[in-house]
Order: sequence, then C-alpha cells, then structure tokens
Amino acid sequence: MTKQALRYNHLGYAPFAPKKFLVVETSLTSFEIKNEYEEVVFQGKLEPKGVWSFTEESCFLGDFSAFQKKGKYRIVVSDDLQSDWFLIEDEWLCRQLNANIKSFYYQRSGVELPPREAGKWARPAAHLDDAITFHPSMERPGIWNAHGGWYDAGDYGKYIVNGGVSVASLLLACELYPKITEKTKIYEEIRFELDFFLRMQDHDGGVFFKITPDRWDSFLPPSKTIYERRVLGKSTTSTLNFAGVMAHAHRIYANQDPVFAAHCLEKAKKAYFWAKNNPNVPFPNNTEGSGPYGDENFSDEFFWARSMLFRETFGSDFSDEDFIKDLEQDIETQGVLLDINWRDTQNLGWIALALQNQNLSMQSKARQKLEGSALEIINRIENCPYRISLHEFQWGSNGVISNHALTLAVVNFWLNNAEYDGYISELADYVYGRNPVNVSFVTGSAPSSPKFPHHRISGSDEIEEPIPGLLVGGLNSDRQDLHRNVAYPSDLPGFSYCDCQVSFASNETAINWNAPLTFVLACLVSKYASN
Repeated sequence: MTKQALRYNHLGYAPFAPKKFLVVETSLTSFEIKNEYEEVVFQGKLEPKGVWSFTEESCFLGDFSAFQKKGKYRIVVSDDLQSDWFLIEDEWLCRQLNANIKSFYYQRSGVELPPREAGKWARPAAHLDDAITFHPSMERPGIWNAHGGWYDAGDYGKYIVNGGVSVASLLLACELYPKITEKTKIYEEIRFELDFFLRMQDHDGGVFFKITPDRWDSFLPPSKTIYERRVLGKSTTSTLNFAGVMAHAHRIYANQDPVFAAHCLEKAKKAYFWAKNNPNVPFPNNTEGSGPYGDENFSDEFFWARSMLFRETFGSDFSDEDFIKDLEQDIETQGVLLDINWRDTQNLGWIALALQNQNLSMQSKARQKLEGSALEIINRIENCPYRISLHEFQWGSNGVISNHALTLAVVNFWLNNAEYDGYISELADYVYGRNPVNVSFVTGSAPSSPKFPHHRISGSDEIEEPIPGLLVGGLNSDRQDLHRNVAYPSDLPGFSYCDCQVSFASNETAINWNAPLTFVLACLVSKYASN
C-alpha cells in the first residue's frame, strides 16, 4: 500500500480554471488552502472516489475551483501532508506553451543553434543530410538532399509518418487558436519541418519514408556521431501523410505566404496521385538504426488525405466524381478513435470533414463521430478515481492523454461547452504533476520534472539540465526496457515510470507527444489566459 500523499498540478492553476487535486490513503476529510502569509483563504471537503486498480490507492478528491484570487498558495491537509508552494496565475500556461514550441527548435537537424536563440543548449550544425546516399535495400544510385527537419525523438532519425501527425496537431492549433499562435514562433517551426517534407518528395510524387543512420547512434552530440545516414524507401503511408499535411499547410499559410501555400497544395495533389497508383507499397522494414514505424493498413491515411484535399480543393477539377466516390466510401467504412496516432490517422480525416462547410452532410456525420469519442473520454474521466481517460498505460501514455484532450478541444470548438474546458484542464493537470509518480512530465517545467530523459542531445551536451519543454512518455506497464535494469518503483502499472536515461520505455521524448500537448496548451491559453 502506498503512503498518504498529495497529487496536484505542480505548476499551479489558472484563476478561472478547475483547481482539483487528489489525496491518497488518508482518513482525513477536509483541507485548507493557505497563502504565503500562512492565512487560510479557502476550506473544503475531501470526496472519496474509490480505489484505483492501477495503483491500489484509495483516492479522495479536493476541489478549490471557487477560489480565484491570484497569488502564491499551498494545499494543507494536515501538518504532515502539505503541497509545495504553487501559483494561481495564468502566466504559467503561456510560459509552457512557448517552452513546448521552443522544444521543436531544439530538435532541429542540420543547422546551427546559436547562443542568442538556444542559450546554453547552443550547438553547431550537424547531420546536414544535403548529399546522402540511398539505403542499399533501394538499389538506387546517386545522392539526395534531405536537409533540415526535426529529430523524431530521443534518437537522430527523421521520419515522415511521425513528423506528419506531429505537424498536423500543430497546424490544428494554428487553425483553431490563431489569436494565440500568432503571438508565438510556431509557424517558423512548422515551416522548418514542412521544408524538410518537401525535400523528401521524389520526382514522381512518392515520398521517402525516413532518414536513418546505419546503426543506432550512441549518446553522442549530433556533431560527433559516426554512422552514415541514408534515405530509406518510399511507401504509401509516408506519401499519404505528406499529402494530408501539405493540404492542411495550404490552408494555414494561405494568408502568410500564398505562393508557398499554393506550392504545398500542388505537392499534396502529386503525392495523392502517386499513392492512388501505388496503393500497397509497404513501409521499408529496416530497423538497424531507427524505429520501424510499421503500418499494414493504408485506408486511414487515404481517408485523411482525401478529406483534407476535399476541403482544400472543393469545386476544382481535382475533386472529380471518382474522388468523391472514394471519400464517400471512406466515410462509410472508417471508424473513429479517441485520439490521433502515427499508425491510426483516421481522426484527422474526421476532423477535416468536421471543420469544413462545403458539404454539411459530411460535416454532420464527422461531428457526430467525434462527439461520440469525446463523450467516451469524459465518461472515462468521470469513472476514474484519478480523473483521467486512460484504460491502459502503453508506450507514450502522456502523448495519448494529450491527444484525448485534443479530441475534447476539437469537439468543443463547435460545442463551446465550459465543462469540456474543465476536462481538458484536468488532463493537463495530470501531465504537470497530478499523477501517481508525483512528476511534472515536461522537462524544465518544475523541480519535479525529469532530469535524465532518454534523449541523446540532453544526455551528451554536458549541460546539467535537459533540453526544456520536452514531454516524456510516462507510465508504461509494458516496460520494454527491463533488460536495462530500470529501477521501477513498483510492479503496479500505475507506478511504471523511472526518471533515468536508460528507460526508453517510460522516459524517452518524442515530437508526436509534444505536439498534441502544444495544441492543448494553446487551447487552455485561449480559454483562461487570453485577456
């Protein structure tokens, strides 16, 4: 049995946001909120929520949402059970949004990160990838320019399919919350990745799958790695990911750079036609130095690409009878999930249709589908003693929970229900500390944040603090890294996290986890910190 403990957002709470916390293993029934002068400013009751099977903890919920005065506070349950100091303010949301966006800058490949921008995490240009050879499996002579793009995760690979869903989440943030995102550098970061995407398109329209070293790189700075880097494959999934992303980029950059936007749309069309002519090209199964990102089902990527292209080309010659027939077939056969992930992208198709207004029947169907997912997420939160939406803890569970919040936010874009805002805020609370391991899972965000992420740049730069703004994977009951002697604190699934470099299963970072969290932060800033 775990000891009596508090679980709360370590960064604080926005004045008008929900302010909820958990106490586990207690017989006490009330709590106080004290200010920095030790004055009691709020009193409340602890509500029993039951035992959470993942940790075997008895959970009690405290709620001080009604208290909205800015300042420095702590939660007091007893003399022996108190939180650290936290702030009630909205500025923390803005700081974290900018930190998360900046994390993509730190993942840039092939360019110098100068001190004026990168601070103590400055580094020289490396992995230029502007004249690299093709993988031997391709039997293709010559060289290719694959310069730029983001490193995918804790390694030095660059992947289209994972980069695609990451960019898609960021583009959605720009579309739904433009008044917030236009004050940030998110467009610059997205453009950096889009330029890499464009370089990855072959002359025939197909898109190469990834850039990979011959072997897994050691924990060395990018400038000191030793393995040769290669272009690998073309596949149906990478090409369709490209098509969906580029069509969406057309919408987002149309006002900023109409020439670039038009170029993105033409490249999206070219990619789609390649995929139509090559509908079953599998992912290149080479894993010597990078993740496989294998996917045997291409129907969801076709749906995403078609939905986004329909939205951007409606009324043009491109959206012909056959194209519409294929899309209508997708609508009848594609399911809906609770989230977006690199393997299952159909929700991006449903979102595209839900946000368009050219075909109201398609819009209605898409919104119904997504609203069903949102209600399932809410039902999970309400029936979970920890008030989260996860039924299992898998690789990148923090990314999953961030994507659940993204789904709620997208649906709430047309529902405009304040209760939805509350659920989104609570899921963010989990990420920033209200979790069983008492960790704010974003590097540099709080004293409890990860100090030793599985991240090659952070693990090799001789800087004590890791790169800030990176979301680590979080609880993962599969524990694929046990052979590395990772010292997990308990055998229970709800404690399956370890802040150590070798724990790639729980402590690695990835752009596809950071991206939905960036979206969620943009949403919360728009709701609670935009004035």
